[in-house]
Amino acid sequence: MLHLKNTLEFESFFQVLFRNRKIELSSHTYERVRASFEFLKAFSRDKVIYGVNTGFGPMAQYKIKDKDCKQLQYNLIRSHASGMGKPMEPLYVKSLMLARLNTLGLGKSGVHPGVLETMQQLINKDINPVIFEHGGVGASGDLIQLAHLALVLIGEGEVFYKGKKRPAAAVFAEENISPIKIELREGLALMNGTSAMTGIGIVNVIYAERLLDWSIFCSAAINEIVEAYDDHLSEELNASKLHIGQQQVAYKMRKHLKDSKLTRDRNEHLYSGKYPENDYFKEKVQEYYSLRCVPQILGPVYDTIENTRNILIEEVNSANDNPIVDVERQHVYHGGNFHGDYVSLEMDKLKLVITKLSMLAERQLNYLLNSRLNDILPPFVNLGKLGLNFGMQGAQFTAVSTTAENQMLSNSMYVHSIPNNNDNQDIVSMGTNAATITKTVIDNAYEVMAVEMVTIVQALRYLHFNGKLSTATRRQMEVLRDIVPAFKEDIPLSPVLQKVKEFMKENDAYPAGLTEGGNEGTK
Repeated sequence: MLHLKNTLEFESFFQVLFRNRKIELSSHTYERVRASFEFLKAFSRDKVIYGVNTGFGPMAQYKIKDKDCKQLQYNLIRSHASGMGKPMEPLYVKSLMLARLNTLGLGKSGVHPGVLETMQQLINKDINPVIFEHGGVGASGDLIQLAHLALVLIGEGEVFYKGKKRPAAAVFAEENISPIKIELREGLALMNGTSAMTGIGIVNVIYAERLLDWSIFCSAAINEIVEAYDDHLSEELNASKLHIGQQQVAYKMRKHLKDSKLTRDRNEHLYSGKYPENDYFKEKVQEYYSLRCVPQILGPVYDTIENTRNILIEEVNSANDNPIVDVERQHVYHGGNFHGDYVSLEMDKLKLVITKLSMLAERQLNYLLNSRLNDILPPFVNLGKLGLNFGMQGAQFTAVSTTAENQMLSNSMYVHSIPNNNDNQDIVSMGTNAATITKTVIDNAYEVMAVEMVTIVQALRYLHFNGKLSTATRRQMEVLRDIVPAFKEDIPLSPVLQKVKEFMKENDAYPAGLTEGGNEGTK
């Protein structure tokens, strides 16, 4: 059981989402929420409070009679449950719910504690509301996506449960869950925040971190395949540039290759004084950029992921509601904490660097497939009869096509504001769109990486390097060779590529724990 108190850590999301840990809110959280609810109820009796006794958005100029205040909340939820497109995957919905639960638990929203109890049950029982990808503009919060969450909490709408889409009311009855009752402003409090974009963003970061390690893994393995010189990964060279990400990537690659018998020391070759007297060196003096500049290319990816992770955790532990209920100061503040620009910008940055990562994978793939470049492998790493068989030729088209799609998708959503809501929302973040598109870019990058990984497996089969490979490469190859059949005769590769993609998404590149650099990597 994971006990949630004040600050929700990134690791908590990982444990709940990927390890299926159950959550339990502290008594202190419930007391804080109850105090916020009781204060707002008393404070609003003789005051005009947005969303409590007024209409919403440009309709806020209309005073709502006391007898209609609860109906107002139900109307808001039902009217805004208008999303379209594909349903969000349950994993992302669960992340969204955990993010919203944590925000409401801060006691700044004025909701009744029963809201938290019901949300906790949904998370622990893996009951995920049907929420659609299209709808949110990320300004007055993720109104559309969160309305579908609120719809389920009041016992309406649909949920995904045990792999099936079912009416929420039926599942609630089956699991003995009571729908929430609107007490004061539960509708607006549930909907008015950044929890959809943040929840999607947190899953994006988890997959991006894993993807980065697979990119480092592939880059290190290719250095072994081509028997590259190792000084481009040296601490001395990379410490001379002061970016932590570059230093960390170089450190991880050095650690990967520490016991490899394939990478070469320049001192033993080009610095030895023993070189031919002719004017042309057959072997390259320096590797291509896609091999030599990996720390400089993936370093910004590392730094961006780290920054995005920090911003998202700040957001999820923030009160991203309006108005903000401040029990300590006995006041209610109106503003715009629901605006999603922080998350939107980070999602745009994240998809940019993941697209660059997929471009690096595509270039490394091209190097392996082009025999005129690598001069060690058959064309398209074709282990069959040249001309009759095609090897990885068809799969390269998929990698190139998917990389091109990532390049197109990397256009910014953060600067694509469109005024709406009768110009009340005259500048918006498009944060949910940014997060959803970033999800697609990350998934695409795994597809490109899967093509590269199958090619690496085939290349190592051809080269018979097993006794010389690093432990890190050899360990994963033992697993991947069971997933990727040895083929000389051409086979349909789609099922193989899909299995490799799923393996990479579900497993760490370095299962023994090579995820953090030591002091050597951070000077």
